[in-house]
Amino acid sequence: MMKNVFKLNNVFLYYKRNILSMKKIVLFLYELFIFAPIFILATIVTAVTVMIGCLVGNRTFWGYYPPKYWSKLACRLALCKINVVRNGELDPNKSYIFVPNHQGAFDIFLIYGYLNQNIKWVQKQELRKLPFVGKASEIAGHVFVDQSNLKSMKDTIVKAEAELKKGSSMVIFPEGARTKTGKMGRFKRGAFIIAKEMNLEVVPVTVNGPYDLMKINTYFLNPCKLELIIHEPISTKDLNEDNMSEFIDNCREIVYSGLWEKYK
Repeated sequence: MMKNVFKLNNVFLYYKRNILSMKKIVLFLYELFIFAPIFILATIVTAVTVMIGCLVGNRTFWGYYPPKYWSKLACRLALCKINVVRNGELDPNKSYIFVPNHQGAFDIFLIYGYLNQNIKWVQKQELRKLPFVGKASEIAGHVFVDQSNLKSMKDTIVKAEAELKKGSSMVIFPEGARTKTGKMGRFKRGAFIIAKEMNLEVVPVTVNGPYDLMKINTYFLNPCKLELIIHEPISTKDLNEDNMSEFIDNCREIVYSGLWEKYK
């Protein structure tokens, strides 16, 4: 009897391994022949549209709407189920500083596509070198940061404030870099200093799922659920140097509260 059970268990494991292998092969072929060609073409078309639109038309419109729908397309092409939770009301005509956790490459697509707020990004200097995307981002008014020296960081704050004065909101990853473990890192002060100087509300944002969708240092998709939680705006009216650390810790705790258990 035990022998038969053991044999059945081995058969089950054999078929399970083979099914998983077939799934990986199908996903690889999908990514190679469907996702990649459509995504690359859409990226080029979007970048060219942004560059031309911003140069001859309204930069606020052309710098936001084409990338928004490009981002939605990327999430859908990745075969992801999207869930958006809005815990507070945002005024589309106001500027905010959004501070999300940073799980992976698809954070940008999830936020850009589903935040529903006209935003600019503070992004790494290296992204300026991306073909089409780097130039389009520059023309659209996104801010690049060189973290190698203090002067560059100060210049970034000046550029970010200039964009905010034009009526856009800003998205800044306060961790500075994406997580390598799935767990959230500590928050740096840059985003909160800008919010304080501009007297803008800070909006904590929780991102779930991109860490599993595309693991760090790989380009292989693992379709899964993506979730975006937009928390209530927090006033910076009484924010000062004395309570800055407490304010940052509070924002981090709010972001942390929305994380799935496996990321805590």
